[in-house]
Amino acid sequence: MPAKKSLVRLAADTARRVPPESTQQRAIARAAAFGSADWRRLLQTLGEDPTRQGLIETPERMTRAWQHWTRGYGQDPAAILKTFSDGSERYNELIVVRRIPVYSHCEHHLAPFFGHAAIGYLPAGRIVGLSKLKRLVDCFAARLQVQERLTQQIAQTLLEELEPKAVGVVMRCRHLCMESRGISVPGEETVTSAMLGQLEKSAPLRTEFLSLTRPD
Repeated sequence: MPAKKSLVRLAADTARRVPPESTQQRAIARAAAFGSADWRRLLQTLGEDPTRQGLIETPERMTRAWQHWTRGYGQDPAAILKTFSDGSERYNELIVVRRIPVYSHCEHHLAPFFGHAAIGYLPAGRIVGLSKLKRLVDCFAARLQVQERLTQQIAQTLLEELEPKAVGVVMRCRHLCMESRGISVPGEETVTSAMLGQLEKSAPLRTEFLSLTRPD
């Protein structure tokens, strides 16, 4: 078990164990507070005519889209991680899932960033359903993010809830805030990683994990 639980809780909403229904209701209420009228005003501010044919339904579409893109605020990451112990106590090797899709939005410009994550852990008697790892990524990615925090949140939640011997996360993403504005570097990839537990201390284990997560 980790010596100090919640050591790097990087987001306050992660630390709160609020029933998912209450959190989801608040998320819907927040989204509804910024609605179609606000999107119409934004279109006008950009110099557009929100009454022209192509834009008539855009405000409603944007309201629904941002409710979906920020659905992670209404999800409890701890509730996602259903674990199993049947037979897994005898498994003592790394479990790695690669190329988990990542779709998120940068909190600085609200621009999308996207790519893939690889998650690995060394179990200590319990394993987690493999599909739950993707759901955990989606939970944190469906919030306004920076890639560094997103990577840490996924790793730290797995460490706290699953209590494995080691956890590693490697994320590779492209950021449209960098590709489509500013320095405008198309196709450049940002790589972040988080190594916790034995992966932080053991160079051979870290080397094995990185070799398993290396893109083809």
